[in-house]
Amino acid sequence: MGSSELIFRGHDETQPTPDAYSPKPAKPWLFVIRPVRYLLREKRLVFFLVGMAIATVFFTILPSSSPHAHKYDPLPDSFSHISHELTTPVRYKYYEPLQVGFQSANSGGKIPLGLKRKGLRIVVTGGAGFVGSHLVDRLIARGDSVIVVDNFFTGRKENVMHHFKNPRFELIRHDVVEPLLLEVDQIYHLACPASPVHYKHNPVKTIKTNVVGTLNMLGLAKRVGARFLLTSTSEVYGDPLQHPQVETYWGNVNPIGVRSCYDEGKRTAETLAMDYHRGAGVEVRIARIFNTYGPRMCIDDGRVVSNFVAQALRKEPMTVYGDGKQTRSFQFVSDLVEGLMRLMEGEHVGPFNLGNPGEFTMLELAQVSVFPLMISLLLVQVSGL
Repeated sequence: MGSSELIFRGHDETQPTPDAYSPKPAKPWLFVIRPVRYLLREKRLVFFLVGMAIATVFFTILPSSSPHAHKYDPLPDSFSHISHELTTPVRYKYYEPLQVGFQSANSGGKIPLGLKRKGLRIVVTGGAGFVGSHLVDRLIARGDSVIVVDNFFTGRKENVMHHFKNPRFELIRHDVVEPLLLEVDQIYHLACPASPVHYKHNPVKTIKTNVVGTLNMLGLAKRVGARFLLTSTSEVYGDPLQHPQVETYWGNVNPIGVRSCYDEGKRTAETLAMDYHRGAGVEVRIARIFNTYGPRMCIDDGRVVSNFVAQALRKEPMTVYGDGKQTRSFQFVSDLVEGLMRLMEGEHVGPFNLGNPGEFTMLELAQVSVFPLMISLLLVQVSGL
């Protein structure tokens, strides 16, 4: 071996290679052993069993001790009586849900659907007046919940007093010139003095009721998504040159007359309703009401029918202005209410004229008014003998 030859002893020797990794064999039943160990550690099993026992006792005793468990008659659980109920007239009982806490559940069972129309929540402004009170009667009879809003300027509490004990009736003394917050489905806006004697008493208040009051009610309809019906008037046609007036006729009006607070106020109310309909998507209905008569009219409101009736009752001669050949149409209040309700439930915005297509002269009206009253007075006098 030469002196320059180097020998690296560590390089020519084979290094031992480590063994390859091999995991520990899985212990059998490990997925069972671990939960068992967890439950046994720190007495968790005992607490689990005790909790189960307490829950069982609580839910077993609670239904029988509930004070409302037998408040209502339960409906039959089986369907074996259906054939008998379909052939035998029955009187259905409607349950009202409780309103407090957890008691709102109806323990009497579910009510079959389709047995009765769902009542609406409706506000009627001016609902204590002549037309409004008759409308309230019809809505209550239909099964709706009605809120009457009236400041009693021309309305009378006696007109709606017979509904005071009805749980579906509410009365609020309020002026629609001030905002009002309610949750309702429909709004019948009738609030406004409608006779010349009343609306000329305070012209500024009349036009504020028509404009600001309508604005407030339209804002409420927009806020809660309610359908809105405005009761306008045939006076929007002014002193018409067209007879009979159709809805497309724009009228012959005087914006500065003594009656303009009412006429122009209603025209502005119609404008507001249409602007809310086009601009805000509010569902509106517009009714133009013609002369109406019936029970609960104010005998001193200055209208022709009231004047004739009052003079006939006082046995005074009836006053007919001019030659008596001027014509008017008259409708009974129940027909008007029917028209208002159909308009509200329909799909057309309007405006719609609501009145009687047949017209009478003032002389004919005087004759129609006096003869029935004379007969009724005669019968009263005979019965008093």
